[in-house]
Amino acid sequence: MLTGPARPDGVAAERPGLWNGNFRLFFVARAVAVFGDGMVPVALAAGLLGEGRPASSVGYALGAWMGPFALLVLFGGVLADRYTARRMMIIADVLRLAGTAVLAALFAVGSPPLWSVYVLSAVGGVGAALFQPGVASTIPRISADVQQANAVLRVCEALMTMAGPAFAGLVVAVWGAGAVFGANAATFAVSAVCLALMRPAPAPGDGVQRGSMAAELVGGWREFRARSWLWGVIAIWTVYGLTALGPLLPLTAALVTGEHGSATYGVLMAVNGAGSAVGGLLALRTRPRRPLAAGALALLGVPVNSVLLAADASVSVLAVGQFVLGTAFAYWLVMWSTSVQTHVPQEALNRLHAYDVAGSLLMLAAGRALAGPVAELWGTRHVLLAGAVIGAAVVGVLLAAPSIRELPRA
Repeated sequence: MLTGPARPDGVAAERPGLWNGNFRLFFVARAVAVFGDGMVPVALAAGLLGEGRPASSVGYALGAWMGPFALLVLFGGVLADRYTARRMMIIADVLRLAGTAVLAALFAVGSPPLWSVYVLSAVGGVGAALFQPGVASTIPRISADVQQANAVLRVCEALMTMAGPAFAGLVVAVWGAGAVFGANAATFAVSAVCLALMRPAPAPGDGVQRGSMAAELVGGWREFRARSWLWGVIAIWTVYGLTALGPLLPLTAALVTGEHGSATYGVLMAVNGAGSAVGGLLALRTRPRRPLAAGALALLGVPVNSVLLAADASVSVLAVGQFVLGTAFAYWLVMWSTSVQTHVPQEALNRLHAYDVAGSLLMLAAGRALAGPVAELWGTRHVLLAGAVIGAAVVGVLLAAPSIRELPRA
């Protein structure tokens, strides 16, 4: 049994195990949220394309979500540190519940104007920007074993990522896009209720008088800059996201769908999800002394997948590559999340996590946007092979940096 600090009488105080009440509630909240997120692209595609809208409208709707998220997530981190992460996550869920419920009603009664879809998608992006920074700081406050908690959540999220689109496809076929948005709205309601019922331990900064928003942003930047392992990984990751990870998803979709059909692509994405679940399980069972070094070594699985895609391999071999990719990436994410959550002070964790999310997602989005034009210029397989080389080089750079390679397990 894990034990906590000794009480005044000298007896060690018992710390709750993983599946305590707070963690169970947070687990359910994250499970339904990821399940609901997986339904959105299917619902948008079915609802907009089914009404004769151009294919570009789906991309614009998803972009309308990404824009506010990228612009506001840093402020979401400041607000989470200022007003507590739990409170901001509940507000975010209520905001997204309202916006998604309106979308459900609009699609249920007919063909909504595109401007309304874009505006309500932007509302969802604002909600995500308020919600996401608080995830990182919540886990250390509800679990005595941060790595175990991250690993369990990663397995759950991998399974929900597979289940959400499958469920959405079934609901669309039977009841239409409006019903999918209605189900998505219900997931926000469940998440908000679970978060409201939680009673996490107070963070060190709760109740402390704080400065202005600008001062807190500057303070977060100072905390960020003071940790070379943190800003080093994120700086490397921005390059990686732009040049290798970002282009990987759209190029995989184009290559596999063009040569083997959309059904095969769907199967390969399911295999990738299964690999993510296995990566989470591996992170649950291993306790590396140098978590970032172990995670970096796992990332060698990413260029393996890129090479197999570029080599025109058979579907069965491509499935192996997707499984390796999912396993590698999930293992890295658990090691990275655990390192951040255990080495960064609680009072600054929301802001620093927001810097991480903003930098990573912006470069991933830019990489995805540039993938098509670059592939047309150089060829899809050449871009994939270049990404594989960059991916292997990134592992080398991560391991070459002493502050990253030698960061100990907290």
